[in-house]
Amino acid sequence: AVKWYRKAAEQGVAKAQYNLGVMYTNGEGVLQDDAEAVKWYRKAAEQGVAEAQSNLGIMYAHGRGVPRDDTEAVKWYRKAAEQGDAYAQSNLGIMYAKGEGVPQDNAEAVKWFRKAAEQGDAEVQYSLGTMYANGRGVPQDDVQAYAWLSIAVAQGFTLATEVRDFVAQRMTYEARAHAQELAQQYWKAYALPFQN
Repeated sequence: AVKWYRKAAEQGVAKAQYNLGVMYTNGEGVLQDDAEAVKWYRKAAEQGVAEAQSNLGIMYAHGRGVPRDDTEAVKWYRKAAEQGDAYAQSNLGIMYAKGEGVPQDNAEAVKWFRKAAEQGDAEVQYSLGTMYANGRGVPQDDVQAYAWLSIAVAQGFTLATEVRDFVAQRMTYEARAHAQELAQQYWKAYALPFQN
């Protein structure tokens, strides 16, 4: 696979460049080499491949194959996130929540978490639910918190169970019933398509 990816990558085929980067990242068919992975991710990222942009962001965020640089990580995450890459949207949200590479901004974190959550990412649904539960970046809203945490749990992200149950204790019966209805709507919109 590496032999053919390399032939295509050297001819400028962006997806082959990305795939070759993955092979170097994982050490599949070649010796694991983060610097070589970065080289190929960059070539594909510069041609607009969202997955390569996202992976390049990861390499910068973790200092793999390049010096750690949160500002560069944010730059590449943003390019991928704006193309709809859920993983990059999640990572960009984390960068805003922590203030890494950008000024700390919970509202901006919520914006990116929501985009990833709406693509079915259970871990980000949990993060979004906790933002609502704590009123970070959004007005505190137990109904929204419960709904997002519930679909995260339903998709197998069990860490969300304890937070959801804590939020439920603060809610009236009517609010919990409304939150359960909202969770069902979210499940249909943001989970079921991703389960098939």
